[in-house]
Amino acid sequence: MDHENAQEGERVNLFDFPAPLLHEKDGGRYIGTGHLVITKDPDSDWVNVGTYRLMLQDRNSAGIYIGPGKHGYLRKQKYFENDRPMPVNIVLGSDPLIWFAASCPVPAGMSEFNFAGGLRESPVEVIRSDITGLPYPADAEIVLEGEIRPGEVKEEGPFGEWPGYYASPKSLEPFIRVKRILHRNDPIVSCANPARPPHTLTLLRSITRSAHVWEELEKAGVPEVRGVWSHKPGPRQFTVVAIKQRYPGHVKQAGIVASQCFSGGYQNRFTIVVDDDIDPTRIDDVVWALSTRCDPENDIDIQRRSWSSSLDPMIHPDSRVLMNSRAVVDACRPYEWMARFPEVAETSPELRRNVLEKYGRSFFGLR
Repeated sequence: MDHENAQEGERVNLFDFPAPLLHEKDGGRYIGTGHLVITKDPDSDWVNVGTYRLMLQDRNSAGIYIGPGKHGYLRKQKYFENDRPMPVNIVLGSDPLIWFAASCPVPAGMSEFNFAGGLRESPVEVIRSDITGLPYPADAEIVLEGEIRPGEVKEEGPFGEWPGYYASPKSLEPFIRVKRILHRNDPIVSCANPARPPHTLTLLRSITRSAHVWEELEKAGVPEVRGVWSHKPGPRQFTVVAIKQRYPGHVKQAGIVASQCFSGGYQNRFTIVVDDDIDPTRIDDVVWALSTRCDPENDIDIQRRSWSSSLDPMIHPDSRVLMNSRAVVDACRPYEWMARFPEVAETSPELRRNVLEKYGRSFFGLR
């Protein structure tokens, strides 16, 4: 960024930039939805890039909601426990690949800038702020530089969130004191508009969550994972894992890890484990497995007091206990008598191939 324009001190005015009312019942105008929130761990060099929503408050402050357990939340706790303000850069408009990385459950200790650079196979060029000491992308359209101070809160919310509800009612949340704004001429502000699923954001989240849960299963030592899919209507709440069973307890191991790992644990509601003949992306296959290979009395485990947030519509508005329960469902053939489980009534690959060779694909309307 060439610092084409700068506002500092008394000249800072967030009202110079568009802040849309994305949903008719939002509690305010959200200037940050498809943006980057850049912070740094106070005890290391780990730079985190998140996408925590940002509501315009006044000329030089914006309320921020960071869900419990998120990396930004954990480092905010560290700063506040030592009565220190947390420096922060906000980027409104940048390379969409960086926003994609910021929306992924990237492992602790890894910067989303590095993650994005790996995907692009070239480093993300950054500039270090002399106000916050934090980096921001060189291609940034708008950069807000400031800090979040311990004990300072303002009303924030509600906001139409990704589960499809105006979850998290109006509440007192921290806010960013903006010290300087850097922006290009005619800057482009990027937005993301969550709503009742499925929509574009849920597809993105389905893809990224599925990949990261699969990776965490393998890192945890769960073998023979053949597929993972977080379904679009519930991209955090409804996850299906397909495995090839190799030993007693394999199904439960896969279900527990997928339901509680960092990538899959946040607000999870249902984790379903299926055999490797079930395509986890096909809801018809999943429902068939649930209907024919799951004995509810024996094959559904309930986990309690699990990681959730105020965005969970099933948490009572008066509750401050941001935990939920979740079901881990075994929808696989019983391991003990798997070899004697009834065969699937479908055409074998060999017979299908022989028939197609004999009559030709066109006979069956196939190309």
